[in-house]
Amino acid sequence: MSKRDYYEVLGVSRTATSVEIKKAYRKLAMKYHPDRNSGEDGEQAEIKFKEAKQAYEVLSDDQKRAAYDQFGHAGVEGASGMGGGSGGFGGAGGSFSDIFGDVFGDIFGGGRGAHRHQRGADMGYNLELSLEDAVRGTTVKIRVPAQVVCDACGGSGARKGTSPKACSTCGGSGQVRMQQGFFIAQQTCPTCHGRGVQIDDPCQACHGQGRIQKHKTLSVKVPAGVDSGDRIRLAGEGEAGENGGPAGDLYVQIHVKPHPIFERDDANLYCEVPIPFTTAALGGELEVPTLEGKVKLKVPAGTQTGKLFRIRGKGIKPVRGGAVGDLLCKVVVETPINLNDEQKELLQQLDESLRGGGRKHSPNASSWLDGVKSFFKEMGF
Repeated sequence: MSKRDYYEVLGVSRTATSVEIKKAYRKLAMKYHPDRNSGEDGEQAEIKFKEAKQAYEVLSDDQKRAAYDQFGHAGVEGASGMGGGSGGFGGAGGSFSDIFGDVFGDIFGGGRGAHRHQRGADMGYNLELSLEDAVRGTTVKIRVPAQVVCDACGGSGARKGTSPKACSTCGGSGQVRMQQGFFIAQQTCPTCHGRGVQIDDPCQACHGQGRIQKHKTLSVKVPAGVDSGDRIRLAGEGEAGENGGPAGDLYVQIHVKPHPIFERDDANLYCEVPIPFTTAALGGELEVPTLEGKVKLKVPAGTQTGKLFRIRGKGIKPVRGGAVGDLLCKVVVETPINLNDEQKELLQQLDESLRGGGRKHSPNASSWLDGVKSFFKEMGF
């Protein structure tokens, strides 16, 4: 069953702000969380809760949302095959207190667990390839901008030779408790902003952030047989994580450039081959190109335009396995142009000779004319 549109799931427009998306998710999460539903209704509620949670995980992340807006569900599913890793964004489990904490934690300035290590953001890169490189495979150097761990401080944010110390306000937990009447909630520590540490002497290179903006050159190994829309996952080559968290991944999106001769259809290649009308009438042998060189194509006498010839095994071996495709050659009979007087006279003589043979030389035209005459007779024209 196909997945529903994430904007439809949350009931928001495609131009909705992050605040509107969060508000819509909170409403659905409170309504459908399994802890608040039971029995048969609980099963349906759990399905809707998981659906809403998955939609929120994508639309609340700017990069994932951009990928979803451009490529749909395929743009945010985990890579498989070429890049490895697991698909999707995981389950939607968790107790009702998770939602309770997320909702009311924001009221007091921070969510639950804000001080934990944060994984770096995933990144995307569009890679254009020629058809030849996509079919044979290649290795490409790419240069991408990213937030990387600061070399000067090793990601600690503190000047070399010093180290961060535990936050004096929260004791290193990254959170403080706040009480308003009978209601008690945790909030992100206002002193360390959830990091759990304080930096008295920040690194001058990264200004205490632990990350710096840099360009890095990566080598991308493109497997043979890739096609437009395929993605290659480079694990850990996305943005560096915060507070010592793991780096995100880089997803290389393949775009195969149009080819002057061939069109690709899955594992098959397709091309049009113009031939002289004399070759079509008398038959002959042509040289046609493949991605591996020239091959001979025998054209039988009486070949009509549009005839499709299949050259087996001259297509593409799919990246995910399977048989090698074929090359499909469509012949297009070319009418001669710019004739001189002698050529025109010869063609007129040929035409008179062919007309004398009638159906013998032009069976399709004769059948068509018979049908036209019958039609006119029935209509009384």
